[in-house]
Amino acid sequence: MQIRRFCLTLDLKNDPDLILAYEKHHQQVWPEVLQSIQDSGIVNMEIYRWENRLFMMMEVNEAFSFERKREMDESNSKVQEWEILMWKYQQALPGCKPDEKWKIMDKIFETKQE
Repeated sequence: MQIRRFCLTLDLKNDPDLILAYEKHHQQVWPEVLQSIQDSGIVNMEIYRWENRLFMMMEVNEAFSFERKREMDESNSKVQEWEILMWKYQQALPGCKPDEKWKIMDKIFETKQE
């Protein structure tokens, strides 16, 4: 099985109370959201925070595509409910279109030992 990695970024609203609430939600992600992540082909997902900037790393299998994930999310009412809730805490990065959230980052460096 070939695993691919994607790194994405997004900002939170710069409010300590909102950031704390966002982190608490991520300590108890809804089971339906976790199942959706798994069903889409994401085998590992990690989110890191520095101040109000988020960094997400996703490792995905061959079944994953962003288009398929979007379609799955749009047809899942619980995922939509989660996304609406999370948008209370999140804000788009400068230069994003109004409907854009997480942005894929370009890899610019890697060291690899064989």
